[in-house]
Amino acid sequence: MRRRRAKENDSANIDMTPMLDIVFILLIFFIVTATFLQEEGIDMRPPPPSETPPQDSNPVILVQVTDQQRVFVNLEQTTADRVMAAVSRIRAEQPNSAVLIQPDDEAHHGITVQIWDEMMANGIPVSINRDRSGGQS
Repeated sequence: MRRRRAKENDSANIDMTPMLDIVFILLIFFIVTATFLQEEGIDMRPPPPSETPPQDSNPVILVQVTDQQRVFVNLEQTTADRVMAAVSRIRAEQPNSAVLIQPDDEAHHGITVQIWDEMMANGIPVSINRDRSGGQS
């Protein structure tokens, strides 16, 4: 009996041409059907200068926190626990005033957050200014 030898040269060839045709057709389809939207950005031009002088009806209460963890309210030293009392006293005379917190770069964040939370809990408008050029150091 004769035995058959397996052909060693048998290899499966896959024709990739039809698959490449399909890929290119899909690519062309998605390019043609894609919607190109022009997104609008924010206008970065500053508003024109106003002809009327700014009104100083809402004075600012400046709360500064130094790098030695000292707290000043309108340049008067106080403690972090007594800031709310000092702000309330000033707001009794000027009810529309807002609070501007100006922490030093080396100040503990906990003091700044504590002051912020007290102001927000009492409904006092508050903001934080990181620029040290306009205030006391």
